[in-house]
This record gives sequence, structure tokens and C-alpha cells, in this order.
Amino acid sequence: MDLGLSGKVFMVGGASRGLGYAIAQHLFEEGACVSISSSSEENSRAAAARIDPTGERAFGMRCDVSKRSDIDDWTAASVERFGGLDGVLVNGAGPRPGQFDDFDDDDWQQAFELILMSAVRLCRSTLPHLEKRGSGSIVMLTSSSVREPMEVLLLSNVMRSGVTSLAKSLATPYASKKIRINTVVPGRIDTERMKNLDALVAANTNTPEDKIREAGERAIPSGRYGTPDEFARAAVFLLSPAASYITGSTLIVDGGSMKSI
Repeated sequence: MDLGLSGKVFMVGGASRGLGYAIAQHLFEEGACVSISSSSEENSRAAAARIDPTGERAFGMRCDVSKRSDIDDWTAASVERFGGLDGVLVNGAGPRPGQFDDFDDDDWQQAFELILMSAVRLCRSTLPHLEKRGSGSIVMLTSSSVREPMEVLLLSNVMRSGVTSLAKSLATPYASKKIRINTVVPGRIDTERMKNLDALVAANTNTPEDKIREAGERAIPSGRYGTPDEFARAAVFLLSPAASYITGSTLIVDGGSMKSI
């Protein structure tokens, strides 16, 4: 299938590693230009160089997504570099894990800025450029916790649920402008963050990490953790013109593990 991405321009957040990096790489392989960001200038530039050693269709820069000025600078640099914008992957580092009694007001405020307000500000910054194109796509990477809250991920449960509501709220008014807005939900994908979460559960329950992994895999009908490439292919489809009649939706990539309807 031709996804129709050749020559398109995408901004991909949190893309120096993990799921963001895999998505940026697949966009590039489909012929798109990619502007990637992370909280580290060095890591962003290195990731862009791995994706495109020539530097012609990929570049990276630092962006602290909790700061409006950084987001606006990233948007401006992307548009200046590639002459426009066709799509955005909203993604960033997750808030620290923990339960209700672990967090004070500052923790809640930081999670609010990092997760929810970063999505609000990135949409505010990029939507005018998508409108100039006359079409476009925004995909927000959330979490399975928006459907089935996880005990050790309270901040993520709450803030990413807000991101899901934001996407759904924006999808209707922007559909008439041919701009699609969706969310994509990873289940247990084999990334460093997943390894760290398994290690946290292992420590909290005094259980060997390999046993936690085995239990996690048994709970997945597909019998294994997903790969970043598998997740990226789903997200890239949702970003692409091939998904032209999909908006206001949530795509779940979890090997069948979620129990909710």
C-alpha cells in the first residue's frame, strides 16, 4: 500500500529513542521529511543523523515540551527547514510512576505541564500551518492507562486521559478543514520505559524481573510484548493520507491485552 507520504513533512516529539524514534524512522522510510525533538540537543541530532546521514530529510533539535517558547521555536524551525508542515506526532517523556500518596502539588503541576499542556501548546503552535496546507494529521501518543488505569501510573492515568479528550474535542471542528486528529495507544511494547516499569513492579513486589515479564506476556493474547516497529507502522498509517476517513478515533496496539470494550 502506498501511504502517500512522499515529500510530506512531519514533526515527531520524543523521537531520540523508543516509540518516537521508530515512528520518525518509518515516516522517513516512506519518503517523508522529519523534524524530531527530545529534551536533549545532542540526542536529537544523533537520532536524526542515524535516520538520515545526509541531513537532507531529517533534522533534530532540543525541545522542552513543558515550555511554550521551546514548542514555538521547534515549529518555526521545522517549517523554515522544510517549507511547511503536514503532520505532527504528539509525544514526550512520561511522568514518574507512583501512587496517590507519592505526589504533592508540584508533582501534579509538572505532570500537567509535561503531558496535557504540551499537547495543547503543540496543537496551538502547529494547527495554523496545517490549515495553510489545506489538510494534515495530528496523532497523540497516549497510554493503555486511559482505558484501564494502572495503579503505579496515577499521573499518567489522569493526564493522558485529558490528552485523549483534547484529541476528541478538536477532531470535530477541524474535520471540515481536512485535518484529522487521533490518538494511538501502546500496550506492552518492548521499550526501555517498559523495562523500567517492569523493574519497578518487580522491586515493589519482591519478584524477579524475568517473572514479571513472563506474567506480562501470559496476560497478552498474542503471547509477547510488541516491538517498536510494530507500533510505529500503526502510528504512521494513522498519520498518513491512507487513513483519510479516520478522525476522532483511538487506535489500540496491544496484542489484544486490553479487556475493556
